[in-house]
Amino acid sequence: MRVSARSSLNSAGFLTFTLHAHLPYVVNHGTWPHGMEWLHEAAAETYLPLLRVLGRLERDGIGLHCNLNISPVLLEQLTHPVFMTEFPNYVGRKIVAAREDEAFFLQSGEMHFAETARFWHRFFTQALEDFQALGGNIVSGFRRFHEAGLIDIITCAATHGYLPLLGTDESVRAQIRTAVDTHIRHIGQHPTGIWAPECGYRPAGLWSYPVQNQDGTPIAPAFERIGVEQALSESHLKFFFVDTHLVEDSEAIASPYELRSGVMAMRRKPAKPVQEQRSLYRPWYAAGIYEGADGKLPPTAIFPRDPRTGLQVWSGEHGYPGDGNYVDFHKKRWPGGHRYWRVTGARVDMGNKEPYYPHEAEGRVHAHAAHFAALVQDALHAAPKDSLPPILCAPFDAELFGHWWFEGPLWLEAVARLLHDNADGPQLISAAAYLKMYPPTASIAMHEGSWGAEGNNQVWLNPETSWTYTHIYPAELYVRELATGGHWKRTELGTRIAQQLCRELLLLESSDWQFLITTGAARDYAELRFLTHNEQFLELKAIWEAYEAAGELNEHQHSRLDAIQLRDGIFPDIDPALWAKGSRE
Repeated sequence: MRVSARSSLNSAGFLTFTLHAHLPYVVNHGTWPHGMEWLHEAAAETYLPLLRVLGRLERDGIGLHCNLNISPVLLEQLTHPVFMTEFPNYVGRKIVAAREDEAFFLQSGEMHFAETARFWHRFFTQALEDFQALGGNIVSGFRRFHEAGLIDIITCAATHGYLPLLGTDESVRAQIRTAVDTHIRHIGQHPTGIWAPECGYRPAGLWSYPVQNQDGTPIAPAFERIGVEQALSESHLKFFFVDTHLVEDSEAIASPYELRSGVMAMRRKPAKPVQEQRSLYRPWYAAGIYEGADGKLPPTAIFPRDPRTGLQVWSGEHGYPGDGNYVDFHKKRWPGGHRYWRVTGARVDMGNKEPYYPHEAEGRVHAHAAHFAALVQDALHAAPKDSLPPILCAPFDAELFGHWWFEGPLWLEAVARLLHDNADGPQLISAAAYLKMYPPTASIAMHEGSWGAEGNNQVWLNPETSWTYTHIYPAELYVRELATGGHWKRTELGTRIAQQLCRELLLLESSDWQFLITTGAARDYAELRFLTHNEQFLELKAIWEAYEAAGELNEHQHSRLDAIQLRDGIFPDIDPALWAKGSRE
């Protein structure tokens, strides 16, 4: 059954959810407490429950119409033979643990906890049955809803590289082009839009490397960079998302089409533009230099994040996930790891957490969905009046729903049902569907920034992480030189070495390592992973130079190339030509 958004002019406005599903590459890199366990938890607690929500909504003729980003590196992991083999074993362990918990609680006379153990038994049994019904391919489930028009699957940078800090334009382009190619291979269509990692944005202009070589010398001189919007436009991506402050602090200027035709000169204002010109409830074109081969690259649209509704969903202290009736994320019973206690209250000590009652939590879901729907309606009603119907963009990490906030998928379903039943209220819509009906009518020039702390780059570049860039930048320059030279194309073996160098560079560029170091969430694991990929990159570099000098490899070098490729063989069709100097195609 195909369900589509109502497309008539809607004065009440629109709501577009964006769910960013992403995990760093963990296959073949550890299991517990960090590694494959992350992927298993996300699959069981977020991705499969989200598929169940989409299925129930489809049954009742309702579409969530969200923008679902499944990052390319996550697509590769969810379809990896190691994950597809190991996930049923993980779920099986959770089912056995629930049975053992039930027996323990029954023996000790704790009947409510025994019932909660049966709840977890049913939950993970359902996860196993759903996984088997999909033939082990979770991506195929999402692809079906995408093809039915119920969601729009968009892409992300290949390994979630933080685009504002990557050291060459070629690396930015390669992250995006590899992402598009991977998306097409898994989803079967070119993505309409992209989740720029961490909502990171950098305009065109003079750029200097923010760190030096380890001996204190400059890595390379400053140079003129393209803006993120140009790299996206070159890959035919129609939109991306930015944080609130990038629009609120922007300057209103003429559209690229006006500038190209010479009809209107740039309109820069020394003070902040008036509120109507920087509304958060409409898309804008990202003003920038779009220099295609034919001079006609289309501009890329941006959707700003709504701050008020975001607080309600993100905050564990002030938002919905902090409600005392919801299951507590942190307190678990070992060895099984199941959760039997509820949040209880803000800053309540672990020892004072009260028992979890799933049915009471479900009742709160509906109350919070109604509250959110009212917030959306109020925000859209108060939005500056415009020629375009207002649209509220609500972006979140997908793993917030189910993994961090266990009841989150049910909340999404409840919101979708409420909005569907209210014909006079806001409608759910995907960003692509909105743009097709209501393209932007104005452009803005934005400054550099992100949705991270302080709105800048400090989460990823700070005194604790700057050392990582002293390895990333020389690696990027080396790959560009190798790719530009073209010698790797001459033989199959040369191509294999170059491809694996590009894979290790992409994994080295993953912003997850700096994020985990800065937040302290898994610092030791992140540092180990970064150093592992750096060591493998340097080993591959030595293998390439030996091959270039001798025209062949010895047995040990062959063996090491095979081992590294087996461990990190993602993006099987990766094209080193994407890193060649000046590459656009």
